[in-house]
Order: sequence, then structure tokens, then C-alpha cells
Amino acid sequence: MQTIFVQVKCELGKSYHVADAAIMKFEEVSEVHSTSGQYDLMMKCYLPDGTDIGHFVTEKIQSIQGVRDTFTLI
Repeated sequence: MQTIFVQVKCELGKSYHVADAAIMKFEEVSEVHSTSGQYDLMMKCYLPDGTDIGHFVTEKIQSIQGVRDTFTLI
């Protein structure tokens, strides 16, 4: 199991929508926290070993309506 953290920048007024969508749509997302600064949210994700992190972030997290940018910490 791999643990990654994804910082998410959202469109104005969309942080709650993005947070709710991430938790409801993707079982890999275990926690979502509001942050201040350059990014609006911090997501803690657990991925099975061998999962391509780039594909997970681009195909799942970045596909949520209201996401403008992401930064992934491995």
C-alpha cells in the first residue's frame, strides 16, 4: 500500500464541492482537510502497490469539477 498526499487548488467557491466529491467517488481518498495558502485542500490517499500515481491523480482527482491544480507528495 502506498500513501500519497495531494494538495488541490480549487476554483473560487468550489472547495466543499471538490472535497465531498473526492470522498464520495474514490475509495482511495481517506481524508480531506481544508488548508490555507497556495492550495485549498489536502487529500490523503492510499493506493494499492503498483498503482500508477500519475494516472490516479490525473484521471481521478483532476477530473473532479472545480479542481484547478494539484501538487502530489509521495
